[in-house]
Amino acid sequence: MPNQPITTDPPPLYYLDNFQQALDWLQTRYADLLTAQERDFMRQFVLLPVSSRALLVRLIMRKGPHFRSDRLRYPEIGCIPTAAGPLLELDRLRDSQPLDAEQLGQLLRREELAALLPAATVRSGRRKPELIAKLAATQPQPRPFRQWCPGHTASLFTLLVGELCETLRLMFFGNLSQGWEEFVLAQLGIFRYEQVELGPDSRGFHCREDIECYRHLHRCRQALDEGMAAGEVAGLLDEQRPDNPWLASRLARLQFNLARQLEREEQLEAALALYQRSGWRGARQRQIRILEKRRDHVRAHALVQQALAEPEDDAEMQRVLRAERGLARQLGRPPRAVAGKADSPRFDLVLPGPHPLGVELAVREHLSSDQAPVYYVENSLITGLFGLLCWEAIFAPLPGAFFHPFHSAPADLHSPDFHSRRRQAFDRCLARLESDSYRQHLRHIWRHKQGIQTPFVNWALLSEELLEMALHCLPARHLQLWCQRLLADLRAHRTGMPDLIQFWPQQQRYRMIEVKGPGDRLQDNQRRWLDYCARHQMPVEVCYVQWTR
Repeated sequence: MPNQPITTDPPPLYYLDNFQQALDWLQTRYADLLTAQERDFMRQFVLLPVSSRALLVRLIMRKGPHFRSDRLRYPEIGCIPTAAGPLLELDRLRDSQPLDAEQLGQLLRREELAALLPAATVRSGRRKPELIAKLAATQPQPRPFRQWCPGHTASLFTLLVGELCETLRLMFFGNLSQGWEEFVLAQLGIFRYEQVELGPDSRGFHCREDIECYRHLHRCRQALDEGMAAGEVAGLLDEQRPDNPWLASRLARLQFNLARQLEREEQLEAALALYQRSGWRGARQRQIRILEKRRDHVRAHALVQQALAEPEDDAEMQRVLRAERGLARQLGRPPRAVAGKADSPRFDLVLPGPHPLGVELAVREHLSSDQAPVYYVENSLITGLFGLLCWEAIFAPLPGAFFHPFHSAPADLHSPDFHSRRRQAFDRCLARLESDSYRQHLRHIWRHKQGIQTPFVNWALLSEELLEMALHCLPARHLQLWCQRLLADLRAHRTGMPDLIQFWPQQQRYRMIEVKGPGDRLQDNQRRWLDYCARHQMPVEVCYVQWTR
């Protein structure tokens, strides 16, 4: 598949070529998982006339499944009815699909809808939803488009292979959030992706049950988003026990989200049970909150002790220590002794404002000078340096990490074993910090990977000027410590970093600044980063701002 962007407009049938490439890819990597129906589709597809194949792909890529022929205008295809003929014969399209009033209403303009109703019943200015409702009330039975609109010059085509092609898309990408447009976006250079070596065994699913499980979880997530009660959605998941670790992780996260919704609805017993089943990160702490709320202090305290013995991360440790103090009081037990924290220095500013672009930029403008420039970086500088330093480890072609050419990140990026699977590669990357070679390496990666999709480098923010300033002023030891903290939990630790960084190039030093406006308080993840920096003697301060009146 092409990785170099094309410099001219794509050829007229670019989408057909791309779709065929995807089918070839699937036949190479998923031949053992394809159903007879999917194999027949692929075999028959290549035998169709070019115009018919092009029309089918156009419809697959559009929102459907119903399409008016007069709205299908593709010069490269030519006569739409002629192109549709072979597709109708193969039952890939249908031109007599019954439609109800709601479906018809989505296809007709307001004046076309009004023409189907008695003139006396259509008041001036009546909106389209009202017309659809009136049509449904007077003519509730579904019927083909030609019967609804006998004098209409257009035909209606209904795509019958939409679900089949959605499954093929899922198999190719390993998810349903990416679409066939990825091909042309890459060809046009709008998106660039790292070129990872992919073999015939590079695929996201290993059995048909994995595919069906993913689709079921996706439908459940959609049902929740569309308003189905969380308890009902949870019931649809009762039989799900995926062996695939990646799918098990998706199930656990969905169960956690459902439990959170049940908790918001005060269905505490159901939420507690679902948190227990989920095991998603944070589920234990939510169980403690519910048990506290129900005044079940003994069970809550027992869970706190489990968490203190084996915390899943420092976020849980922070929260359960807070809970432990209150529970100890309730149970008449001495609270756990906690080591004191190294507080970050603070300073206060009174500035004219409010600043139109925010308090962080007001502080940056106030503090910055030619000798000591200040940059607004928030979570982008440290993660960006990490992404550059550890590029080859992040994009290592491990099994299950990459299975198509359009990955912006490894599929297992947030899996618990992401670091352990690549430990040697990350160790090699961090070892560069033991000599000055890391600076040249970061410059090389910054130049040669510029613009490639990555979960860590914000190319718009990490300018060459900022990179050079960071390489000049940041000690290698501090960069090593930041990378180690990120690797401990990439999902949780990539947020909460200080807003600003100030450099003194002549002294080769820096300070990070967390900015808080009037009434703003430090969040838990910010406190954890500040504590980490303070414990390792990194220069970080908290700036509290008040506006002049």
